[in-house]
Amino acid sequence: MATLSPDQLEDLQGFIKDWLRHTGRTQADLRRALRASSIRMPVLLEELLRVHNRDGLAGLAQRLCEIEALWQGEEAGASGDGRLPPALNDSFGQLDLLLEEIRQIGPDSPK
Repeated sequence: MATLSPDQLEDLQGFIKDWLRHTGRTQADLRRALRASSIRMPVLLEELLRVHNRDGLAGLAQRLCEIEALWQGEEAGASGDGRLPPALNDSFGQLDLLLEEIRQIGPDSPK
Protein backbone atom coordinates (compact mmCIF):
# COMPACT_ATOMS: atom_id res chain seq x y z
CA MET A 1 0.00 0.00 0.00
CA ALA A 2 1.39 3.43 -0.92
CA THR A 3 2.09 5.85 1.88
CA LEU A 4 0.84 9.43 1.92
CA SER A 5 3.01 12.18 0.49
CA PRO A 6 3.96 15.12 2.73
CA ASP A 7 1.29 17.26 1.01
CA GLN A 8 -1.36 14.58 1.53
CA LEU A 9 -0.35 14.24 5.16
CA GLU A 10 -0.69 18.00 5.61
CA ASP A 11 -4.13 17.86 3.94
CA LEU A 12 -5.16 15.03 6.26
CA GLN A 13 -4.06 17.01 9.30
CA GLY A 14 -6.02 20.04 8.13
CA PHE A 15 -9.07 17.89 7.46
CA ILE A 16 -8.88 16.29 10.91
CA LYS A 17 -8.58 19.68 12.62
CA ASP A 18 -11.54 21.08 10.66
CA TRP A 19 -13.59 17.94 11.28
CA LEU A 20 -12.95 18.07 15.02
CA ARG A 21 -13.83 21.77 15.14
CA HIS A 22 -17.00 21.26 13.08
CA THR A 23 -18.22 18.37 15.23
CA GLY A 24 -17.33 20.08 18.51
CA ARG A 25 -14.86 17.32 19.36
CA THR A 26 -11.29 17.47 20.61
CA GLN A 27 -8.08 15.64 19.92
CA ALA A 28 -8.71 13.82 23.21
CA ASP A 29 -11.99 12.50 21.78
CA LEU A 30 -10.18 11.31 18.67
CA ARG A 31 -7.44 9.72 20.80
CA ARG A 32 -10.06 7.69 22.68
CA ALA A 33 -11.76 6.60 19.45
CA LEU A 34 -8.45 5.56 17.89
CA ARG A 35 -7.11 4.13 21.16
CA ALA A 36 -3.94 6.14 20.56
CA SER A 37 -1.32 6.67 23.22
CA SER A 38 -1.46 10.49 23.15
CA ILE A 39 -3.67 13.40 22.12
CA ARG A 40 -0.78 14.99 20.20
CA MET A 41 -1.58 15.41 16.50
CA PRO A 42 1.54 13.55 15.28
CA VAL A 43 0.49 10.49 17.31
CA LEU A 44 -3.09 10.69 16.02
CA LEU A 45 -1.84 11.01 12.44
CA GLU A 46 0.45 8.03 12.99
CA GLU A 47 -2.58 5.94 13.99
CA LEU A 48 -4.50 7.11 10.93
CA LEU A 49 -1.51 6.35 8.71
CA ARG A 50 -1.49 2.80 10.07
CA VAL A 51 -5.09 2.45 8.96
CA HIS A 52 -4.21 3.92 5.55
CA ASN A 53 -1.20 1.66 5.10
CA ARG A 54 -3.26 -1.40 6.03
CA ASP A 55 -6.58 -0.61 4.32
CA GLY A 56 -5.91 2.19 1.84
CA LEU A 57 -7.75 5.45 1.43
CA ALA A 58 -11.18 3.79 1.46
CA GLY A 59 -10.28 2.07 4.73
CA LEU A 60 -9.17 5.37 6.23
CA ALA A 61 -12.42 7.06 5.20
CA GLN A 62 -14.38 4.09 6.55
CA ARG A 63 -12.59 4.35 9.91
CA LEU A 64 -13.39 8.06 10.14
CA CYS A 65 -17.04 7.28 9.36
CA GLU A 66 -17.05 4.67 12.12
CA ILE A 67 -15.67 7.22 14.58
CA GLU A 68 -18.31 9.73 13.47
CA ALA A 69 -21.04 7.11 13.99
CA LEU A 70 -19.66 6.34 17.45
CA TRP A 71 -19.73 10.01 18.37
CA GLN A 72 -23.25 10.42 17.02
CA GLY A 73 -24.35 7.47 19.12
CA GLU A 74 -22.85 9.11 22.20
CA GLU A 75 -24.60 12.39 21.36
CA ALA A 76 -27.94 10.66 20.78
CA GLY A 77 -27.63 8.85 24.10
CA ALA A 78 -26.72 12.06 25.91
CA SER A 79 -29.63 14.04 24.45
CA GLY A 80 -32.09 11.37 25.57
CA ASP A 81 -34.46 11.88 22.65
CA GLY A 82 -32.48 9.88 20.09
CA ARG A 83 -32.27 12.81 17.67
CA LEU A 84 -28.95 14.11 16.43
CA PRO A 85 -28.02 17.77 16.40
CA PRO A 86 -28.20 19.09 12.80
CA ALA A 87 -24.45 19.86 12.67
CA LEU A 88 -23.59 16.24 13.48
CA ASN A 89 -26.08 14.94 10.94
CA ASP A 90 -24.53 17.17 8.26
CA SER A 91 -20.92 16.22 9.07
CA PHE A 92 -21.70 12.50 9.03
CA GLY A 93 -23.41 12.90 5.68
CA GLN A 94 -20.34 14.60 4.28
CA LEU A 95 -18.06 11.80 5.48
CA ASP A 96 -20.40 9.28 3.85
CA LEU A 97 -20.24 11.23 0.58
CA LEU A 98 -16.44 11.31 0.77
CA LEU A 99 -16.32 7.56 1.35
CA GLU A 100 -18.65 6.94 -1.59
CA GLU A 101 -16.49 9.11 -3.87
CA ILE A 102 -13.36 7.23 -2.80
CA ARG A 103 -15.05 3.90 -3.50
CA GLN A 104 -16.12 5.08 -6.97
CA ILE A 105 -12.60 6.18 -7.84
CA GLY A 106 -11.09 2.86 -6.82
CA PRO A 107 -7.43 1.97 -6.30
CA ASP A 108 -6.62 1.52 -10.02
CA SER A 109 -7.97 4.86 -11.26
CA PRO A 110 -5.52 7.44 -12.58
CA LYS A 111 -4.64 10.15 -10.12
